[in-house]
Amino acid sequence: MQRLLDVKELASYLKLRKQTIYNWLYQRKISGIKIGGVWRFNRKEIDKWLKAQSREMKHGS
Repeated sequence: MQRLLDVKELASYLKLRKQTIYNWLYQRKISGIKIGGVWRFNRKEIDKWLKAQSREMKHGS
């Protein structure tokens, strides 16, 4: 089953403030979908994004 996180859960998962998640959304650093007025994030996609960010840091981009 696909796991969707809300903003609070994602902030907790990434150990960030909720406002950071909203900032990243509007800066298009991360993507999510709005369901019933609530942002939701696919945990698998977030994990892929984290790996990609890690690779960029290692390669100095």
